Amino acid sequence: MKYQFLSLLLSATLLGSTVKSQEKHFPFVDPMIGSEGLGRVFIGPAYPFGMVKPSPDCGSGPNSGWLPDVPVTGFSQLHVSGTGGGPKYGNILVMPFTGPLDLQDQSSLRENETVKLGYYSVILKKSQVKTEITTADKVSFYQFSYPSAENKSLKIDAGFFLGEQPVPDSREAQQFVGSEIELVSPTEIRGYSRIRGGWNNGRAYTVYFYAVLDQPVTGYASWKGTHLYPGASTQFDSGKKTGMLLKLGGNTAAVHMKIGISFLSSLKAKANIEEEIPHWDFDKVLNQLQDKWETLFSRIEIDPTSSVTEKALFYTGLYHTMLMPVNRTGENPLWTDDQPYYDDFYTLWDTFRTSNPLITLISPKREVEIVNALLDIYKHDGFLPDGRSGNANGRTQGGSHAETVIADAYVKGLKGIDYEMGLEAMLKDATVAPGGNEEQEGRGGLTEYNRLGYVPFSVVRSGNRTVDYAYNDYNIATLAKGLNHQKTYERFIAQSGNWKNLWRDDYVHEGARGFIMPKNEAGKWLDSIPYGKSERQHPTYIYTPLTHETPWYACHWCGFFYEGTSWEYSLSIPHEIPVLIQKSGGNEAFRMRLDTFFDKHFFNVANEPSFLVPTLYHWIGRPDLSSQRIRQIIAASYNTGHRGLPGNDDSGAMSSWLAFHLMGLYPNAGQNYYLLNSPLLKQTIFHQENGKDFKIVAHGLSAQHVYIKSATLNGRNFNQAWISHDDILKGGELVFEMDSQPSTWGNTILPPLSLKQ
Repeated sequence: MKYQFLSLLLSATLLGSTVKSQEKHFPFVDPMIGSEGLGRVFIGPAYPFGMVKPSPDCGSGPNSGWLPDVPVTGFSQLHVSGTGGGPKYGNILVMPFTGPLDLQDQSSLRENETVKLGYYSVILKKSQVKTEITTADKVSFYQFSYPSAENKSLKIDAGFFLGEQPVPDSREAQQFVGSEIELVSPTEIRGYSRIRGGWNNGRAYTVYFYAVLDQPVTGYASWKGTHLYPGASTQFDSGKKTGMLLKLGGNTAAVHMKIGISFLSSLKAKANIEEEIPHWDFDKVLNQLQDKWETLFSRIEIDPTSSVTEKALFYTGLYHTMLMPVNRTGENPLWTDDQPYYDDFYTLWDTFRTSNPLITLISPKREVEIVNALLDIYKHDGFLPDGRSGNANGRTQGGSHAETVIADAYVKGLKGIDYEMGLEAMLKDATVAPGGNEEQEGRGGLTEYNRLGYVPFSVVRSGNRTVDYAYNDYNIATLAKGLNHQKTYERFIAQSGNWKNLWRDDYVHEGARGFIMPKNEAGKWLDSIPYGKSERQHPTYIYTPLTHETPWYACHWCGFFYEGTSWEYSLSIPHEIPVLIQKSGGNEAFRMRLDTFFDKHFFNVANEPSFLVPTLYHWIGRPDLSSQRIRQIIAASYNTGHRGLPGNDDSGAMSSWLAFHLMGLYPNAGQNYYLLNSPLLKQTIFHQENGKDFKIVAHGLSAQHVYIKSATLNGRNFNQAWISHDDILKGGELVFEMDSQPSTWGNTILPPLSLKQ
């Protein structure tokens, strides 16, 4: 553990050692935070939103490639970060070694592993070769230091991929399609890897590579399947795995290798090398990469006297948020146009709540590109993606959450987006059933939803689909109203209340009244449900009364809810919280419901549907209780250790949730405001792209003074526990006066109501 865990609950300053103001922010990033346990973050060097992500692979999983205390199989060039589900990528594996060119296993344990932003190094115990890696956007750069100049070998495996071993859901396994490799010259190798499937059950994708060495190849052997061919410089694609073993010459023990990657061709991969790294200066590439990150980190500056722990948590959170989605503009094999192309939305169900809003604050121009990429995918593939990887949509977990991302961009005034096309794409989701492809696009159960006003239990995930679709309909209404499409607005603002059609008023659990519960097509509440099954048909399984624990059971793909319980989803109504409070019995009953939710451990910070819930106390005039819960959650669930994330980071979702709360802000995605909570940082300054700074200052913040007593915005009293995005854009200063006891601040001016309230 690089930094010791320090309680955030007990101390707003985290009790960490303070340091003097630093010129750079990137040194505080620790890519190992969340690398073990459930976090699954990518630990190798990466460009912001970069296409190439080289990293050690330990066997054929997990998605990030890296595991502790497991032999390294090699280093592949593509990975995702923080994702659950089946694996994706792990293409074009390289492995330095010493010894003969044969097919023996070159896997090795590790020594002296070093990880920092933009840099990875390790000594392979078996061969004592030191491997160092940095990267550009589309090119990996390796520096191998062998024990001697006379015994240098290198393996390039074009057939390797993550997830070869069976996974719990075989539909999520990757499958080999083909590979090819060729020694073009004594210093150049090219080829490709073609894989299908994976988490999104996607079509085959092809990763082309071009590798360049600074030392010549003096001997070689290639393989196909299990057969080795000494002296063969080419292995064409015949449906079997191919690769090459190289003996390297030269008078030095150091070897450099650049590997360009492309989704178009090996020649395009070569062109990427020539454009991005036309030299052999490893340190120059590393410095350029760190400078690229520093430009983004400097957009949000925190108090220079913040502790090392605070800085590590905050800037690592920003870092994780900007690893995905992946910018593949100019690398789209499916169509050609002048729009940005982004891939690895893995998934919007995870990222729309916090990651996309944080990107909007850091770099609104980047978020514009991301939204335009979503619209371009709709234009060519027919539907907006809810998830996408390997140039293929899938899988849809619940709602059509690209709608929220588009609505969020609109209400926050992002320019350069065709919002009329956005509305068209959103309406396609809401009105055209995806047919037999609802796993990868559109809204599953749409016909039933539009006919009944809810998704019946005969459709899997009907509970969260109904709740999600209602909010997505609200997102459509938001955009339609802004674009003066009155009839569309009226239809979808009415439909945004459809969640109430699955709200069972008479259902009581742990003293809380009213829950989202299953209903059949005839409109009858179900008092028993089958325990699990995928797809639309339910077998004759044991039916369990709803009074048992089963109603709170989450079955991922096959149950009434996806990755959640009715306790969670019944509080996940971000557009009609006052109505939710009313249906729960009023303010006091709602407070008791929230207290039960947390005290009985129904809350799950590792699950995105719970993300907004700690701030719901705002709507009953008790932002101090929101702040209490947030601090408790952070203290119990986040730290700077390798297991410092409470769940899958999910493309930065967990990390961006933390980053927002450290600053004292929290977005309600798709709406133009942020909820204000007691910051855990004494000062935050947003250096915005429009040239205006916005500062948040917490005067008197300490281990004892954790409550907001009063606030001013640009010198004027500010007695509301929320702030509009427009106010941030204007620049200025929000000042909190902190105290040891709760006050009446924020108790009367409640967060904005929905469009129809």
